[in-house]
Amino acid sequence: MRLNPLGLILAVLLAGCREETEGSYRSEVGSVPAMEQRDGDPDAGYDALVNEPYVSCGIPYEAFQRIFPETDPADRLPGRDGLNADLPYAFTAHENNDGVTIVSSNCLTCHATRIEDEIVIGLGNEFADFTHDPRRLALQAGTYVRGNAETQAWERWADRVEGIAPYIQTRTIGVNPAPNLTWALMAHRDPETLEWSNAPLIAPPPEDPLPISVPPWWNMRHKTAMFYTTIGRGDHSTFMLLASMLCVDSVEEFRAVDTYAGDVRAYLASLEAPDYPFEIDTDLARTGAKLYSRECAECHGEGDDYPNRVYPLDEIGTDTAYARAATDGSRDRFYEWIARSPYGDEQSAAPAPGYIAPPLDGVWATAPYLHNGSVPNLRLLLRPDARPNYWRHVRPRIYDEAAVGWRYERLQAGQDAVDDAAARREIYDTTLPGYGNKGHRFGAELLETEVKAIIEFLKTH
Repeated sequence: MRLNPLGLILAVLLAGCREETEGSYRSEVGSVPAMEQRDGDPDAGYDALVNEPYVSCGIPYEAFQRIFPETDPADRLPGRDGLNADLPYAFTAHENNDGVTIVSSNCLTCHATRIEDEIVIGLGNEFADFTHDPRRLALQAGTYVRGNAETQAWERWADRVEGIAPYIQTRTIGVNPAPNLTWALMAHRDPETLEWSNAPLIAPPPEDPLPISVPPWWNMRHKTAMFYTTIGRGDHSTFMLLASMLCVDSVEEFRAVDTYAGDVRAYLASLEAPDYPFEIDTDLARTGAKLYSRECAECHGEGDDYPNRVYPLDEIGTDTAYARAATDGSRDRFYEWIARSPYGDEQSAAPAPGYIAPPLDGVWATAPYLHNGSVPNLRLLLRPDARPNYWRHVRPRIYDEAAVGWRYERLQAGQDAVDDAAARREIYDTTLPGYGNKGHRFGAELLETEVKAIIEFLKTH
């Protein structure tokens, strides 16, 4: 739901009275009400998602080819046009206003990954590496740029990378810094004109981003709020355009992208969870279905009945850092930015002091678990006392059919005990701020046979 003129006036007045309105961008725990969503064409939405330049700045094509000379055929997607047909799925090419062909990242950088030999659109990439400084890539690309037009295109993108780089480097491979990325972009943009400023206009977020596990897109059909703390209420299609904010420099550019945002949202809502690709013990799954109804459905829903309910921190017991940062006043300047911008209104960024229990469609594919990706598999989610304090994924990836998740190695020490930087980044250290794996003790009292049955059912969910 976007601001009408009266809403815009109200937002400006609120901005001028910040002392009196500090903390006003909040919601209560409990049910999150549904709000009307824009209609759209799912087929047109897929085409826009994989072909349109909603991230409109990037690396000039010739420089991109020097850095990434080959594309694995398995990384190509159907339905892509022109140069995009030969690019990896996470990149999109287009010609800018100066006639320079550039290549930029798209939403699938974080929202697609491979299971076995199949690219699954909508599945969060839990192996993405955000531990490195992205300015290195920008400098590397700059060495291959030729001519004034290419140089200007590269500089536009490199300026954005310079502005966000200090705020998006995670401690561990696999977790995502998307909230900090968004806040950092807001710090450099005027909320009403969307013009970019190399110097921050408001205070940027902290430089150490709290880790996030990317929720699957196919749950959008059930959800009334997009994110764990229920930020992303109202018009989902407009709010998800925050992904375009790296490069959109005017309200006119925003509106051009907004013309197909409803279609993209319709496509996301049309996605279905992938089927479990291995064998299922159907008798055990039937037993698990009854246990799930008794133990899990009240929070996570059953069938199309999903409660959209936020649970308070003392009840869920999981790492509180993300929810507290969202509601302690330290992010209010960004919620105010959203309310004044074309991306949302006063309701869009209204977090609650807790976490929403997600739908569990295709949960077998979404390991590791909890909002910060701290629990390697489903068995450990239901056996909280067995969770490792320090762990890392086994390389190459191996799926654990019994525990349901990616196989991991339990470690005896955390990141501070490792001198090698590359090895340190592989370690998920649950003693780091925001990386905790406690809480969600639901199931701790279940018998082992009951745990196995629920897990078997969740393979069918």
